[in-house]
Amino acid sequence: MQQAVAIPRSALALGWLGVVPFAILAAVSVAGPPSIAAAATAALVLYGVVILSFMGGAQWGLALASAEDIAARARRFAISTAPALAAFGASFLPAPYALAGLALGFIALLAYDLAAARRGVAPGWYPALRVQLTSAVVLCLSAALVLGKS
Repeated sequence: MQQAVAIPRSALALGWLGVVPFAILAAVSVAGPPSIAAAATAALVLYGVVILSFMGGAQWGLALASAEDIAARARRFAISTAPALAAFGASFLPAPYALAGLALGFIALLAYDLAAARRGVAPGWYPALRVQLTSAVVLCLSAALVLGKS
């Protein structure tokens, strides 16, 4: 595993900016009037689908930059498509199941990201950033699931 270094400010700021829509949509899903809460929940699912797919793409990029052998990179390319496929599937489910599926998808991808970092194929600061952001995202999805009005 690479030695831990400070998270670059740009990655930290942009990562947390990406959490803002999760927080706002979850808050509206929980506290908004029922008609608006339902729309916020649908938007939360859609945004979760987009971001989970994006995070799978980040793994694709790490595989591209990897010095691993061809077979290992091929496995990583295949695994990096799983988040987008899972997110796409979740988009067809009723909101409670979609929220739960997305939360599980983010947790599974975090586990894979942490393993990639332990193998030295991600920057040393990446695990700390991913734990922070994934914790916040899963909290938002879970709040909408458990406390939401739809």
